[in-house]
Amino acid sequence: MKLGFGFYRHMLNREHCDFAVQCGATHAVVHLVDYFHRGSREHGEDQPIGDTHGGWGIAGGTPDEEWSEESLRSLKAELKAAGLELEAIENFDPAHWHDVLLDGPRKAAQIERLKEIIRNVGAAGIPVFGYNFSIAGVAGRTVGNGTRGGARTVGMDGAAESSTAPIPKGMVWNMVYDGEAPEGMLPEIDHEELWSRLEFFLRELVPVAEEAGVRLAAHPDDPPLPRVRRQPRLVYQPAMYQRLVDLVPSRSNALEFCLGTLAEMSEGDIYEACDHHSRQGDIAYIHFRNVRGKVPHYTETFIDEGDIDMRRIMEILRKNRYEGVLIPDHAPQMSCEAPWHAGMAYTMGYMKALLDGASSGRPE
Repeated sequence: MKLGFGFYRHMLNREHCDFAVQCGATHAVVHLVDYFHRGSREHGEDQPIGDTHGGWGIAGGTPDEEWSEESLRSLKAELKAAGLELEAIENFDPAHWHDVLLDGPRKAAQIERLKEIIRNVGAAGIPVFGYNFSIAGVAGRTVGNGTRGGARTVGMDGAAESSTAPIPKGMVWNMVYDGEAPEGMLPEIDHEELWSRLEFFLRELVPVAEEAGVRLAAHPDDPPLPRVRRQPRLVYQPAMYQRLVDLVPSRSNALEFCLGTLAEMSEGDIYEACDHHSRQGDIAYIHFRNVRGKVPHYTETFIDEGDIDMRRIMEILRKNRYEGVLIPDHAPQMSCEAPWHAGMAYTMGYMKALLDGASSGRPE
């Protein structure tokens, strides 16, 4: 197993790379999407949340050339020079696939663009591409101080407007892809319709990913409610992950295994899910996060404080010979001059200790 670090687009600089390496990371998972492009909120170090009405920002903020093979090779070389292997790109830009998600008129052209991106990722030697097949994306969560010592963290406290308000036309994944869309809201669809759209996506893209040597890795829905912003969710219970991998059986149809999201689900057992999918070899990489509670009432916690026994998770992964990357997925912000850095460093240190113990086969 390998310790990685997740980078938002604005963090792709030597300072953040050095910080990750100093914390023990050897691999990188990168978001190329500019979630706040021309939006009202400035980039922070923490995760994007909230914003019901105007969305985070405008889709398409990452220039097309940055998705090219040449640019991806350059990014990989820059990270390599800083001591990090580029393991995965995480998320398509909504500008590239909004009609794939919405079954719109440009679906055929957009799926061809996604194929081109996956070919470029494979040609650049990047083994994984993570995605979240979701109309609403991340919504309904709020910032609070519900973890140890009152550290700033994210959670959910019931169904608020941000999880129930309808999505306006021209928006998907909480980003605006068409600023001139007519007034009105996206029509509500049922779960089977969304699964049908996913099946089209996988049947078109998985063969291309196989040829390119890339694993497509599906993230579960966070928050894992049956519907968010009046749109259905795909993977909001652990068993639904198996339905996803069974749609198009292939090593290239894999999972971005988010421990926190799975633990938030109202059903299932996190240890059984981890054992099942790591034995099957479905997991491309892991978001290593702890939480307390389940939807619609939960809070993210320090890595050693929540409902998940992270040591037990590591023992399951070692038993099943999981050899992929684990990255910290969010961390509480600590009370000091560098709140985000302190929280991430604490998480990384804890993860590295667990990894070193698991790799040696000794108890920590």
